[in-house]
Amino acid sequence: MIDILGYRLYQDVTVYDVLFVIVVMAIATIIAKLITTNLRRALIDKMKRDQLELMLKIIYFGIIAIAFIGVLPALGLDLSGLLVAGGIAGIVIGFASQSVVANLVSGIFLISEKPIKIGDQINIEGVAGFVEDVNILSTIIRTYDGLYVRMPNEKVFTSNITNYVAHAARRFEYVIGIRYSDDAEKAIEIIKRLIDEHPFALKNPEPAVFVDNLGDNSVNIVVKIWAPSTEWYGVKMELLWKIKTELEKNGIEIPFPQRVVWFANELKADVNEGKEEGR
Repeated sequence: MIDILGYRLYQDVTVYDVLFVIVVMAIATIIAKLITTNLRRALIDKMKRDQLELMLKIIYFGIIAIAFIGVLPALGLDLSGLLVAGGIAGIVIGFASQSVVANLVSGIFLISEKPIKIGDQINIEGVAGFVEDVNILSTIIRTYDGLYVRMPNEKVFTSNITNYVAHAARRFEYVIGIRYSDDAEKAIEIIKRLIDEHPFALKNPEPAVFVDNLGDNSVNIVVKIWAPSTEWYGVKMELLWKIKTELEKNGIEIPFPQRVVWFANELKADVNEGKEEGR
């Protein structure tokens, strides 16, 4: 028996042990190659090339390393001391890197599931903007104010994700109030015409324009319009102004809030005048 750096190496290793080690390592290499090849095919369009290659190398050499450690006893190496020390070190490293591992696993799930992709407009935990990048450990979001926000993938994966452009169409709506003296049917016709004339206002799903309720100061018309998700904000802003100006051209106005105020002194004076006239 030879003691080398704390490991006990036995000299009674046979040829069969060596052949066993060679066969196991060859099988492990084939398995690692198959796994990484299939992963490359599945993720080639979902990850950046450099990130994908880094992940595949970690998986490939990780499989081989596990196989190598598993066959060391066949070569006469007693790893009991190494396993104890490695176990303690593994626990320490595990606690220190648990967030990194969680972000790594979450990143793989995000890339494979693809709930978001680069260019999408999203909202995660109050952070809204454009997805700039989806990395292995984090996701980069550019807010509508131009700020760059880095979010750990674990938080992205475990949070509710609102994707504004995942669906091809998106609906928006207005509530437009007109005076009681105005013609509500004419107002609805004008609004429908403007919607039909707009190139990005979708006909399917069909828009809806109807009187929703009779308010204190106005007849309230609800307008619901569908537009392409990538164009909905511009359509919303443009149509609102067109509806406002076209209604005004046709003598239909949006009323200001109105209140009738009674003054106690004037009411009392009117009552006294009425009594004097009755005498």
